[in-house]
Amino acid sequence: MKHLIDKANTLMEALPYIRRFSGKTFVIKYGGHAMADERLKESFVLDVIMLRSLGINTVIVHGGGPQINETLKRYGIVSEFVRGMRVTDRETMAVVEMVLVGQVNKEVVGYLNQHGGRAVGLSGKDGSLLLSKKLLQEVPTDQGGVEQVDIGYVGDVVKVNSDLIRTLEQGGFLPVIAPVGVGPEGESYNINADLVAGRVAAALHAEKLILLTDTPGVLDADKQLIPAIAVAEMHRLIEQEAITGGMIPKVVCCADALRDGVKKAHIIDGRMEHAVLLEIFTDVGIGTEITK
Repeated sequence: MKHLIDKANTLMEALPYIRRFSGKTFVIKYGGHAMADERLKESFVLDVIMLRSLGINTVIVHGGGPQINETLKRYGIVSEFVRGMRVTDRETMAVVEMVLVGQVNKEVVGYLNQHGGRAVGLSGKDGSLLLSKKLLQEVPTDQGGVEQVDIGYVGDVVKVNSDLIRTLEQGGFLPVIAPVGVGPEGESYNINADLVAGRVAAALHAEKLILLTDTPGVLDADKQLIPAIAVAEMHRLIEQEAITGGMIPKVVCCADALRDGVKKAHIIDGRMEHAVLLEIFTDVGIGTEITK
């Protein structure tokens, strides 16, 4: 009987959060190990369908780096990287778009619909969803300055067509966005999925931006999870090199989204089953909550 009572207590713990977030919008960046493991894929999909069933509008932005790497290798295309960003020439961009829009996006949409969702796949070209421009990568020089380097069809989001997303939400659909933008001449741009998720969340004035990663969350200098952190403290930890490497662009993305109108951001471990529900509907949570 005790385990039944524990289940009831869990539901009661979630109740105030369900009330608070019904009718709000969450933007979730889906990537990493959660996209590769079949058990975690199903767990994530069921979490998203649960959110939608509770009246929470959910928008997914997905990555696809490993799938892109595999396809480029199959075509014999060798990628170069500048400070972690893929140099994307016209040939590479064609493969990136094919994989993200034609393969990964359709797989995510199909999996959601297979489990009872009403998902619709989009790229930045659909309805001019992600108007973009070329992103120049900043590289330190030997003289201690910074040089801007052109790395091809790598983009930044100039404007998000939030009306298109709102229309889908009002129809009960679940938008799934591939991070491919469109430039002023109709050209395609490869855009970092975290960046796209942050821009979409800001355009929608989302209640939450949630980034799924392959780490427990933001860690301190002793590699211990930081359950909650304000933006000012986060910048201090970056300066002290407690936050390093690939986590820096993720926390900066969250800080930018909070500055532009998102209420809260979360970086959570996508390797954990039902990570989204555990972070949102429990008092303690499992990852790092970032606030203004």
